[in-house]
Amino acid sequence: MQLMKILLVEDDILLSTALFELLSANRYTIDIASNGQAGLELAISAEYDLILLDWLIPKLDGISLCRQLRKQGYRKSILLLTGKNSNADIIAGLDAGADDYVIKPFDPEALLARIRSLLRRNEAISPSKLTWGNLCLNASAGRVTCNDQEIPLTATEYNLLELFLQNRDRIFSRSAILDRLWGFDDAPTESAVTTHIKDLRKKLKAGGLTEEILETVYGMGYRIKPAPNHSISAVEKNQDGKKKPGAKDMASVNRVLERFRNSFGGQVVVLEQAKTALFAGNLNQELQQQALGEAHKLAGSMGSFGYPEGSRLARKIEHLLLKYSSLSPEQISDFSQLVTALRQELTKPAVTSTAQSFSINQTYRVLVIDDDATLTEQLQAEAESWKIRMKVAPNLATARSLFSLATPDAVLLDLSFPTTEEDGLILLSEITQRSPNTPVIVFTGRDTLTDRLTVSRLGAKQFLHKPATTEQIFQAIARVLTQPKTSEAKVLIVDDDPVILAGLSALLTPWGLEVTTLSQPQQFWEVLIATSPDLVVLDLEMPIVNGLELCQVVRQDAQWGDLPILVVTAHTDAESLQQAFAAGADDFISKPVLGPELVTRVLSRIQRMRWRSQAWKSKECS
Repeated sequence: MQLMKILLVEDDILLSTALFELLSANRYTIDIASNGQAGLELAISAEYDLILLDWLIPKLDGISLCRQLRKQGYRKSILLLTGKNSNADIIAGLDAGADDYVIKPFDPEALLARIRSLLRRNEAISPSKLTWGNLCLNASAGRVTCNDQEIPLTATEYNLLELFLQNRDRIFSRSAILDRLWGFDDAPTESAVTTHIKDLRKKLKAGGLTEEILETVYGMGYRIKPAPNHSISAVEKNQDGKKKPGAKDMASVNRVLERFRNSFGGQVVVLEQAKTALFAGNLNQELQQQALGEAHKLAGSMGSFGYPEGSRLARKIEHLLLKYSSLSPEQISDFSQLVTALRQELTKPAVTSTAQSFSINQTYRVLVIDDDATLTEQLQAEAESWKIRMKVAPNLATARSLFSLATPDAVLLDLSFPTTEEDGLILLSEITQRSPNTPVIVFTGRDTLTDRLTVSRLGAKQFLHKPATTEQIFQAIARVLTQPKTSEAKVLIVDDDPVILAGLSALLTPWGLEVTTLSQPQQFWEVLIATSPDLVVLDLEMPIVNGLELCQVVRQDAQWGDLPILVVTAHTDAESLQQAFAAGADDFISKPVLGPELVTRVLSRIQRMRWRSQAWKSKECS
């Protein structure tokens, strides 16, 4: 198998060495350039599958390098490493030609995922064969077989299966599938997706596949199930038993970290020299620039090496050094305290918890709420092999007590308890309201549509029907634990009722969304321009200026015309909804608002817009 070749452009020797070890351990071939000019010359003279590019580098900064490469027709992916996290900086990087960005300090697993994603986008590492149990999709031959017997699929069914096999941890809504497999002009209705999924399932079953490969995640979409005998902690291997090129062997990286951690002290010495010069009033430009460079490097790397607080302090120091010539006495004092605090931070041991950046062994905490003692004993006996620490609550009262002591990473909840009249649905509602980011798997013998709808509306992430094997239960837990987190986005909510605004904001904020609320619709345009939201939620019935009018204003503007708009209304009759869609609304939410419905619609709409934006950028670059 041909190894992927990456050009790393980074002047921080500590970070570049660690990245070299990280990427080499994951079977990438690496060339390193320590400045932008050298990076430009290498990119032009050699073939690379991806460029990993720091923003602030000597001779030619990352943004200028991006622009020059794109002007010369460079088409391969560029991933920007940056300590700058403002929207303006990010937009500048993407506009200069970067395909994606990672903010320092970064999580190495997230960086590797971004790299794999960009390489897949280039079709550079698309495997010729995708397998699931005895099922095999041969991309080179365009054939699907089960136990070596071909299964005839239509082009759409083939593309659907390939999409799920290539994205095993993704939930795809019907709208997302439309965006991926059809163009914007020829896409069918969302109900057609359901029909294609149904036909694909039938043909795979008829072709000899004994297990269901696709599952419906109610209220969200579809995803592929883990392959038979899948383990959350198993290392993926080739048929010859060797680790795949993507296996996460981090031992060599950890050795680099140990070797270089002491170098932080030398960088802090430069900051201490700048502190002394500032107090004496003789900080010259050369020392200021040297200190600024060291502060920037520390801000970008310390968090990745087990010192997250150090990164935060270094970033504050960097900001003060940028305006050193106009610092007030109070700011000079702040600078001194920050440098002292940074020095003290290095006396502490590096963070080595399961959340530490370069760790590959993560143990999850799962609370099981079920009175079936035989089942829970079996689960506890197998939990360690799945990297899970499990607590069992045989009743709802014990569950509440355990949950109040510590929030678990996931909850497995039965709905029926014969010793009490209280229903598990009540506890489900309490958990999702108190801790909306904690995934709940409902595990129950009840299986009516009413039960499933209620569970979905209350915010559960999975519905698992009893009886089920322990393997199936752990697979369900593994899926919710390894789901990617929703990326941050900004939402503007406009409603003349402050109580509604507070309620909607409280529902969305725990999901990583930056929410701006506005009770004066006449100020809408000024707030829209100032906040640049990713999505707007509008109440339709407001005095002075109503939601329909605001919809029309947005749709008529060349810059903001594609902004997603959800309308909230108590009037869901056909005429009212027709007026809302005619005015430009993308979707509606009826009052009273259900929390899970609001969150799901907002997040899926934002994600859909981001997919479209990526598709447009890909078309522009092609």
